[in-house]
Amino acid sequence: MKKSILTLCVLAAVTISCNSKKENQDEIVKKETTETAKPLTKADSIINTAIKAHGGDLYAKADYSFTFRDKKYRFKNDGNNYEYSSEVQKGDSLIKDVMINSDFTRYINSQKQNLTAEDAGKYGESLNSVIYFATLPHKLQDASVHKKYVEETTIKGKKYDVIEVTFGQDGGGKDFDDQYHYWINKETHLMDYFAYNYQVNEGGVRFRAAFNTRVVDGVTFQDYINYEAPVKTPLKNLPALYEQAKLKEASKILTENVVHN
Repeated sequence: MKKSILTLCVLAAVTISCNSKKENQDEIVKKETTETAKPLTKADSIINTAIKAHGGDLYAKADYSFTFRDKKYRFKNDGNNYEYSSEVQKGDSLIKDVMINSDFTRYINSQKQNLTAEDAGKYGESLNSVIYFATLPHKLQDASVHKKYVEETTIKGKKYDVIEVTFGQDGGGKDFDDQYHYWINKETHLMDYFAYNYQVNEGGVRFRAAFNTRVVDGVTFQDYINYEAPVKTPLKNLPALYEQAKLKEASKILTENVVHN
C-alpha cells in the first residue's frame, strides 16, 4: 500500500511538473508570436514599399558593378552576407579594397597591405558609404535604423511621405548621430529626394534630388544633384528652399556604367 501511495505521489508530481513546463512553453510561444505579429509602423510600411519599388527581393542576391568618380565598385549580396569592393589605378599601382561582412582588406598590385585599425576603419567606411548611397533605400530596414513618419508634403506638384531616419550607436557606424529625411513619392513609391545633416568637420546639411532614374535587370539606380544648405537648417525646410532655388549645388553624384554581373 505504501509503495502504491508513493508511486501515485511521484506520478502526480511528474504530471504537475510537465503541466507547469507546458504552460511555461505555451507562454514563451505566445510571447514570441505576439512580438512577431506586432503590426508595422506607418514609417516601416512606407519604407518596405519603397524598397520593393526599387528592387525588393532582388537585393538579396544582387551582384552589380558601377563606376563612381573614376573608381570601379562592386557589391555582391547573399542574404545577410555581402562582399563590397572597389579598385582604382594610380600610376603603376592598382589599389583594390575589399570588405566581406565588415572585414576590410586593402591590396596594392595584389599584395595584401598591413593597415592600422584607424586606416582600415577609414577606408572601409568610405567603401561602405558609396555602396550604401548607391543602393538606397535597400538598407533602411537594418536593425540599427530608427524610423519615424513625419508628414505628407508636396514638392513640385507631387505628393510625398516624409520619413525621418536616425541610427542606433550599435551598428550605426561612426556617424550614427547623423539625421536623415527621405521623401517617398506617394504614386511611384520611389525615393525622389533625401537629405541629411552631419556632425563631423564642423557639420553640414545636404539635400539630394534624384535624376536619371533607370532600372537595370529589376533594380533601380539613380543619380543625384547634391545641394548644400547653411549649417543647422532644419531638414523639413529643405524642399521649400529647393523649390525657391535657394540651395547651392555642391556636386553631382553619378553612378555610371552600371552592370548586372
